[in-house]
Amino acid sequence: MDTRQAKIWIAILTLLFGLSACSTPNEIIPTQTVTLPPLPTATVTFTPSPIPPTFTPTPLACLTQPGTVKQETIPFGNNLTQDFLVYTPPCYSEMTELRYPVLYLLHGQTYSQDQWVRLGVPQIADELIHSGEAVPFIIVFPDDHYWNAVPGAGFGDRLILDIIPYMDKTYRTVADREHRSLGGLSRGGGWTVQIGFEHPELFGALGLHSPGVFKDNAPYVERILKDMPEELRPKLWLDVGDADRELQSVQEFEETLTRSDYFHEYHFYSGDHSEDYWGRHVEEYLHWYVQAWQVEPVVP
Repeated sequence: MDTRQAKIWIAILTLLFGLSACSTPNEIIPTQTVTLPPLPTATVTFTPSPIPPTFTPTPLACLTQPGTVKQETIPFGNNLTQDFLVYTPPCYSEMTELRYPVLYLLHGQTYSQDQWVRLGVPQIADELIHSGEAVPFIIVFPDDHYWNAVPGAGFGDRLILDIIPYMDKTYRTVADREHRSLGGLSRGGGWTVQIGFEHPELFGALGLHSPGVFKDNAPYVERILKDMPEELRPKLWLDVGDADRELQSVQEFEETLTRSDYFHEYHFYSGDHSEDYWGRHVEEYLHWYVQAWQVEPVVP
């Protein structure tokens, strides 16, 4: 080996021994772990803005309740009394600032003040009012149980002079003809013709349901209609069944209305002269009566 090669080997060996002195083979140099202090945590508290209360009006409980039927009695003559029932609508006692239209319904011969009540008039009135199909209204059912006695002839006068003034004074009625209607079935229909045609200034509408009007009345009816100013003629409804025992007289009465150019509704149905017939049509009757009152009850 020459001198130059010997120097190279000496340099290589010196390098290898130097590395061996610095580290042990496979020795793992530990890694220093530095633990940092935790960062402060910010706590955020959310406070919602107060929500203003929503105003929800509480409806009167009476608006869903039925109306009330009350017995009334007023004296007349020599210790005699005139009875009648009064239907007041839901909330009548609570809504004391309002006044109401009035419907007077007359019963038939041999019956009494509760005939229309038994036919379901108060319940139908409740339904019409609850549904909003009719404004609240009052119904009066006068009693004519004196029909076959001497006081019976004065029934019309008692209605005009006693019952109506009593109602307008004691109850919150709208005391004008536009808000007052009269109707009757059978004998009550006959009374409606007589009272309504003699006092057209009191009633805005007349309902005649199988009315007891006869041929002998035709000249009287024609005469009174001729003298009645057209603007005072009440709206008029007339109906009868095809098997009604009074059919001929009702048809003759209807012809009298036509000859007198009296505008009226004439309804010719299937049925006879009975409560079964009237009961089937009583809802239709009430719809007709209330259609003229589709305004709010009057605030005095």
